[in-house]
Amino acid sequence: MHQPGRGRRAAAPATTAARIAAGGPPRSGPDRRAARPLIRPFSTPRKTDLKLHQDPSNALNTVTGYGPDYVDINLQRHETSVIVLPGAPVVEWPVASFDALTPELFAMLLEPQPEVVIFGSGARLRFPHPRLTMQLTAQRIGVETMDFQAACRTYNILMAEGRKVAAALLIER
Repeated sequence: MHQPGRGRRAAAPATTAARIAAGGPPRSGPDRRAARPLIRPFSTPRKTDLKLHQDPSNALNTVTGYGPDYVDINLQRHETSVIVLPGAPVVEWPVASFDALTPELFAMLLEPQPEVVIFGSGARLRFPHPRLTMQLTAQRIGVETMDFQAACRTYNILMAEGRKVAAALLIER
């Protein structure tokens, strides 16, 4: 005696869409993977400029963006070299090129007495002669040299940690 539901099976729909429409799950195997959209997480175009978001509740100076010939501090664009401290006004640093650096320019950083100075040496990493930063090291103020972009990022990190940091950012003209 033949019992309903036993024995012969109904023919399975041939396509995934037909299977889903009939109320069944999609078939496993290569067809199932092919139906998924291909996601490429790194397919967005790259830019040379960086925009950082600022926390509006914070009154400290933050680098909010930079490019090859500018830096944005608290969304304010600066196209000349600057000295940035967390709680002080941004000061123009009167230097137009790496070769024009003098001990007096670095001495401008003695007064706020930071524990560390981040020196952004321009588009590429160049170390100043030790005689240029001698006054800072004599006062036990650390000087860390890095390229301009790394200096901007490092300043933000140290400032957010509550460190007494100053950034001397060289924008060459």
